[in-house]
Amino acid sequence: CTHYLFIVVVAVNSTLLTINAGDYIFYTDWAWTSYTVFSISQTLMLIVGATYYLTFTGVPGTATYYALIMTVYTWIAKGAWFALGYPYDFIVTPVWLPSAMLLDLVYWATKKNKHSLILFGGVLVGMSLPLFNMVNLITVADPLETAFKYPRPTLPPYMTPIEPQVGKFYNSPVALGAGAGAVLACTFAALGCKLNTW
Repeated sequence: CTHYLFIVVVAVNSTLLTINAGDYIFYTDWAWTSYTVFSISQTLMLIVGATYYLTFTGVPGTATYYALIMTVYTWIAKGAWFALGYPYDFIVTPVWLPSAMLLDLVYWATKKNKHSLILFGGVLVGMSLPLFNMVNLITVADPLETAFKYPRPTLPPYMTPIEPQVGKFYNSPVALGAGAGAVLACTFAALGCKLNTW
């Protein structure tokens, strides 16, 4: 019972975080930086819960099922926000499912080897989710149009964005998110496995 309750709690918290992770379309001055950070947050929330669920059941396919739970929870929550006048068209595409499928594939292909799951699965999820999230970004409404339609409150001075430096990381948010995500996702995959040894 505790295990199933934990799965529900992690899925709900994953959903709450990933709902907010769509807000990068409002940060027009910091869009790419926010996109990178939020992609990493989604990666970590997905992999810790999916790895836990996958190693708990021992059945390849449950990581994808976990991602489906996250997706459905997000759609329901977004529907509630939409009823309050909030825009519905960000993170409505199931960006977590393909990455979770890769995790399942690694677990199945390596004959349920947990170390391979942590290393290969973590790298694949970490590298793939920012890419799928970019597809999500392409399918949403134009960020500037949305920003004008739903104006943000005036920012305090310490939050006022400065002009971003052209070049450096700003030119490749997917590459930066994938690189950081690949490293961090392995750690969180190990955490997901470790949680099964209570």
